[in-house]
Amino acid sequence: MDALLTALADPARWRLVGLLAERPRPVGVLAQLAEARQPQTTKHLQTLERAGVVTSQRSGQRRVYALQAGPLRELAAALTLLADTAEQAGGSRETYDRYGLSLQAERLAAAEPGWADGRSFRFHRSLTAGPEEVWRHLTEAPLLARWWTPDDLRVSELVFEARPGGRIVHEYRDAEDTEGSDPVAGRALGVVEDVRPGERLAYRLSPLLADGGPAFTAHLDLGLRPTDTGSELDVHFRVTDSTIDSADFIAGIEIGFGQSLDKLATILTADPRTTERSERERERTDHTMNAQHDTSTRSPK
Repeated sequence: MDALLTALADPARWRLVGLLAERPRPVGVLAQLAEARQPQTTKHLQTLERAGVVTSQRSGQRRVYALQAGPLRELAAALTLLADTAEQAGGSRETYDRYGLSLQAERLAAAEPGWADGRSFRFHRSLTAGPEEVWRHLTEAPLLARWWTPDDLRVSELVFEARPGGRIVHEYRDAEDTEGSDPVAGRALGVVEDVRPGERLAYRLSPLLADGGPAFTAHLDLGLRPTDTGSELDVHFRVTDSTIDSADFIAGIEIGFGQSLDKLATILTADPRTTERSERERERTDHTMNAQHDTSTRSPK
């Protein structure tokens, strides 16, 4: 494929391919139609033949060249696959385009400090794990690191002290930047405000601008409640202290945080231990309720 692409990249050779697509032709005629000298035309044809896109045979005193359609069809199929992959529904290109549209709108709106204050976003996910397991993924740094950034990013530093007043540090890089050669993609600092294990988690988090100042403050309130199949997670995301330079960050909240929550749901579904823990949680709950019921029925009236 590389040899074929290299051969076709030259405009002169591409012109010869077009002429041979019409019908097989001898070298002299090809040189005349291409308005080139015959030695140069011969060299170009030899390059195309080595790449497999043309074939030749001698006919009397002439060498006649013909186009090989197979390699071109293989190239067309490879290009079509690339285009389809880039444009697949729900794929990264669609997310890129959505972010671009949101970015344009937010940059136009960011006319003065406080422009986005009061903006809020709500997210809801039905999860297959019970509140106890989900809580661990919301508060334990090693588990947070698995889902707290979208797929194209990776956590490079994470501190989450799950207690009122606890510190939060969230630094992330491009997912493919394994050596840390590119600049940090983002860094945020925050403080935990309310902790009710298995029920409610509230904290504030400020993404940092390039100069180290906060872009805005995000106030997140996460609520958990158990269900027969796992738990329900509700998130309220509210913006305050927005600066003019925060537009790029705010444009990505709905898409980026939504992707992170989708990642959390996928991880919890794929981990068989999650189901086992959820079953144990339900068994403990049922056992407690049954014990309470037995006690109440045995108590004297």
